Amino acid sequence: MSAPVLTVTLNPALDQTVLLDGLHPGQVHRASAAFVHAGGKGVNVAACLADWGGGPVAASGLLGADNQASFTALFAAKGIEDGFLRLPGETRTNIKLSHDGDTTDINLPGLIVPAGMEAALADRLESLAVPGGVVLLAGSLPAGIAPGFYASLIARLAARGVRVLLDSSGAPLKAGLSGAVKPFAIKPNRAELEELAGRVLPDDAALLAAAGELNAGGVELVVVSLGAEGAVFVTARQAVHAGLPPLRVVSSVGAGDAMMAGIIAALRDGAGLERIARLGTAFAAGKLGRAGANLPPREEIEALANQVVVKNLTKMEAEGMSV
Repeated sequence: MSAPVLTVTLNPALDQTVLLDGLHPGQVHRASAAFVHAGGKGVNVAACLADWGGGPVAASGLLGADNQASFTALFAAKGIEDGFLRLPGETRTNIKLSHDGDTTDINLPGLIVPAGMEAALADRLESLAVPGGVVLLAGSLPAGIAPGFYASLIARLAARGVRVLLDSSGAPLKAGLSGAVKPFAIKPNRAELEELAGRVLPDDAALLAAAGELNAGGVELVVVSLGAEGAVFVTARQAVHAGLPPLRVVSSVGAGDAMMAGIIAALRDGAGLERIARLGTAFAAGKLGRAGANLPPREEIEALANQVVVKNLTKMEAEGMSV
């Protein structure tokens, strides 16, 4: 049995996806379909991992008690251990307008966490983390949680012998990387990596140099998501680019979370970088054909993984050095 996985989502959402033929501001639109799913980055990752199978999956964080039914139903249906703490009020709703393969997000405000709850929340998450397992800290932080919360949590969880992955952006990501203990892996997109690096990254050489700086600082795996262009997977010793030909898109919502699920599925099986890249890319591609945080059957994912084009990138050559 693979190592247990815990995903943490402190600012989850009910994702309302509306499918449109096009999007034109100021005009009336007629939707072709609409779906509501329990979501949030870590919830999506847990759902995809549950579909994949191969090991226990738990999800934790904060939920509003007043509209939790969709979440509890999802956890029960997919066999995900429910470790969420409930707060009075409602979990936020995020509206996703999907059109022509693109998605426009409208994220509503989330819950306000009562003062003094951080310590109890950290204790709860530490108690759920299993030594030797994988923990994903995912998404934004709700009002009332300090930007440095992830950084302190990474240190506590790492002390328990847990590999911690951080998939966030902005201040929480910067703070999470500023602590004495770094996350095992992060998955920024190009813009987020540029923000971390403080410079424009126009090509592969620049991306690899910026990722290499993070490797040198203690982050073992940096995955740079490039949207339709695939992704670059970088460690201190190896770098690869992975991609697939264009596929039919039902909804791109949660594709990045599906990629993270594939990365985790490979990591907990002790896979090498090429397998991590193939499975992460295949999970994301498989998700594109389905609404909600759902994967096709395992054999379809494996077939996609075999089709992934993996190109080896030599970091030292990109930096103008000899191998």
